[in-house]
Amino acid sequence: MGLSRVRVAIAQLNLIVGDISGNVAQIADAAMAAELNGAQALLTPELSICGYPPEDLLLRPSFHQQCKLALNELCNKTEKLNLYTVVGLPVYQDNICFNAAAVVYKGKVIGVYHKHDLPNYDVFDEQRYFTPDNRPLVFGIHDIRFGINICEDTWYPYAPSASAAAGAEVLLILNASPFHMGKQSQRQKVISQRVHETGLSMIYANLLGGQDELVFDGASFAMNSQQQVVCQMPWFEAKLGYIDVVRNTDGNIQLQNGSCHTIRDETALVYQALVFGVRDYVCKNGFPGVLIGLSGGVDSALTLAIAVDALGADKVHAVMMPSPYTAEISWLDSREMAKTLGVQYSEIPIHSCMNTFDESLSGFFGQFSADTTQENLQARIRGTLLMALSNKTGRLVLTTGNKSEMSTGYCTLYGDMAGGFAVIKDIFKTLVYRLCEYRNTQEQVIPQRILKRPPSAELRPDQTDQDSLPPYEVLDGILSSYIENNASIDMMIEMGFSRQDIAKTLRLLQLSEYKRRQAPIGIRVTHRAFGRDWRYPITSRFKESGI
Repeated sequence: MGLSRVRVAIAQLNLIVGDISGNVAQIADAAMAAELNGAQALLTPELSICGYPPEDLLLRPSFHQQCKLALNELCNKTEKLNLYTVVGLPVYQDNICFNAAAVVYKGKVIGVYHKHDLPNYDVFDEQRYFTPDNRPLVFGIHDIRFGINICEDTWYPYAPSASAAAGAEVLLILNASPFHMGKQSQRQKVISQRVHETGLSMIYANLLGGQDELVFDGASFAMNSQQQVVCQMPWFEAKLGYIDVVRNTDGNIQLQNGSCHTIRDETALVYQALVFGVRDYVCKNGFPGVLIGLSGGVDSALTLAIAVDALGADKVHAVMMPSPYTAEISWLDSREMAKTLGVQYSEIPIHSCMNTFDESLSGFFGQFSADTTQENLQARIRGTLLMALSNKTGRLVLTTGNKSEMSTGYCTLYGDMAGGFAVIKDIFKTLVYRLCEYRNTQEQVIPQRILKRPPSAELRPDQTDQDSLPPYEVLDGILSSYIENNASIDMMIEMGFSRQDIAKTLRLLQLSEYKRRQAPIGIRVTHRAFGRDWRYPITSRFKESGI
C-alpha cells in the first residue's frame, strides 16, 4: 500500500456569541490560510458559527435562521477551495435542536453530525436546549477515514466507539472546553482513555476567548494511537496549527509534523486567563476603558496590573479615595504603582462625604454607637463615586474583591461590590499573593510593601482582615475543601482544621449567599466558581452535620 497523507489544520479561533457573520468570516479566512499551507481539512471549535455558549439565543427562531443562512454563506466562501471544513452550529429541524457539526466541501454540506453526550453540570446546561443523537458520521479524504465527535462525546466511551465501529481511523473533535486550573491534564487524560479504548488517533480543536465569566484557553492538541501528544497548540493565542495524518506502507495511521508548545506553570496560566478575560469582556462589549478603586492593598494592586496588561495603560484610570483611616503608606504605594504602570491616577478624598452622611443620619443614629454601618458607608461612598465616573466616561468599573471575601461576605453590598466586572472573584486570597509574585517576576510593578503588610480594609483605626476572619491559609483551606471538593466536616477535621474555624467559616458562607447573588460576574478559573457553578438557596435552614 502506498503512502497517503492528509494535512489537518486546527483552527483555534476567538469567536463571539451571536456575531454570526463575523464568525463565518473568521472561519473562511482560516480556511483560505489552511489551504495555502497545504491543508486538506480544517477543524474548527464547537458551535463555531454562532459562538459558545449561545444560551437562550437558542430559543429564538431568528437565531436558527441566521445560523442556517451562515452555513450557506460559508459554503459560498469556500466553494473554490479543495478543503474539507468542519464547522459547528445548532441545527433546528422538526422542532428539535441539535448541537451539530457540518462537513463542507466544494460549496456543499456533505455530512452533518449531531452531538450524543450533552453536559448538564458545572457551567453547562445543554440539555435545556439540545436533543442527543446516536448516529456516527465518517467521511474519507483520500483513503483515510475521519470520524467526528463534539466535546463531551469524548468524555464517555459511546460516541468514539461508534465512530470506530463505523470505520473511522482518526477522530476530529470540536470543543468548547472552558479553562479552569488543572483542566488541560483532565482533557488529555480523558482523550488518552478514549484512544486506548478505540485505537483511534484524535485531533482536538478547542475554542479561544472570553465569554462573560468563562474563558476558553485554546490549548488544542493531537494525540496518536500510542497515546502520545504529538501536537500541542499554545494557550490563549489565536492560531492555526497543523498535523499530518499519514498512512504508512504497513497500513497504519501516524500523526506527524505537529509542533508542541510547553505547558506553562499553572500560576502563569491563571494570570493569562485573567488578562484574557478582562480584555475580551471590555473589548467585545465596547467599553472605552476601565476604572479601578485603588486602595493601597494587594487585591486592587493585582487588579490594576491585570487591567494594564489586558488593555494598556491608556485605557485604565485608577482612583484613590482616602478616608481618615487610610494609612499614609497606602497613598504612597498607590501613587508609586500608578506611576510605574503609567495609568491615569486621581485622588478623591471622602472625608467631606462622610461628614455629610453623618450629619444627615445623626437624627437616626444618635442613640446608637458606631459599628460596621459607618464602615459600610465609606465603602458605599467610594462605590457611588466610581459609578458616577463610570456614567460620565462610559468606562467599566472593575471590582477588586477576591473569592475569600466573596465567600465570607467580607465585602460591602453597593460599596466595594459596586461595578460591572469582578476580575478576581474566583481567586482565593492566598492565590492573590502568588499571582502578584508571578507578575513581579515579569517586571516589578507591585510594591513589595503591599505584599508584606497585613491586609486591611482600613475602615476603622488599626483594622486588619484577621480581626474578623481566620488566617487566610486556614480560611482558604476550609473554603476550597468545602466549595471546590465538597469535603465533609469530618474530612476537614482530619485535614487539620479546627471545628471552631470550620463552623465560623461555613456560617459566614451561608449568611453571605444573598450578597453573592447581587455581585457582578467575574472570571472563572476554578471548577467551582460562584455563579453558574454554585446554585445554593438564599433562604435555607440547612446546617452541616457535625457543627
